Amino acid sequence: MVTKTRGIVLRSIRFGESSLIVDVLTELSGRVSFVVRIPKTSKGKIKKQYFQPMTLLEFEYDFRQKSSLQHIKDVRIAQPYSSIPFEPIKSSVLLFLAEFLFYTTRDEQENSTLFNYISTSLEWYDSACVDFANFHLVFMMRLSRFLGFQPFLEEFTEGCFFDLRNGCFTISAPLHSDFLNAKDAEHMYTLMRMNFETMKLFKLSHNERNRITELALHYYRLHIPNMPELQSFDILREVFS
Repeated sequence: MVTKTRGIVLRSIRFGESSLIVDVLTELSGRVSFVVRIPKTSKGKIKKQYFQPMTLLEFEYDFRQKSSLQHIKDVRIAQPYSSIPFEPIKSSVLLFLAEFLFYTTRDEQENSTLFNYISTSLEWYDSACVDFANFHLVFMMRLSRFLGFQPFLEEFTEGCFFDLRNGCFTISAPLHSDFLNAKDAEHMYTLMRMNFETMKLFKLSHNERNRITELALHYYRLHIPNMPELQSFDILREVFS
């Protein structure tokens, strides 16, 4: 069955001498893995640069239910980036988010709402000229809404704790060890109040930004089975150091 859809490249790895294994979050089919043969000549329709992490694609493929690796028939870049490839900070953030999404959407089925959130967020980031340092923080925590474990903000009071397992604020410390103390709980509350338009109002130091990223990743690891430590976070720490 021939399927036409949009997709976001999450990871591509070399396979043999002239092919790639590409993991894509698609609009119509959720997560799909492809084997892509890259022509040796520059005149070929399918080009290696199409499969850089977080590239927004439109493509056509022949879906075969019994195959774990699908084959792309035709592909093009749906929305070329105008700033991200030329700004090292933005590029580093996108590599981090690509690895983050690779694990958080691993078992994702068709979810066009999730796909649209990610694609429109990337387009916003590409167009942003100033005040985008908190983008990845807002992106990560807003994503939890689409994955089913968005934190509840209603019970926040100064000095309270944050229960990471249940995603809520509590007056007393939970009986388990997966909770944040008052200072980190306030960081979580600050994070969940941000959106892309208002995040410029929240002035964070480099250390605070890295700490909040650590808290967000810890929260995800409790809710996503077998989510590992992200290797790209070390690079992100250097960006925001």
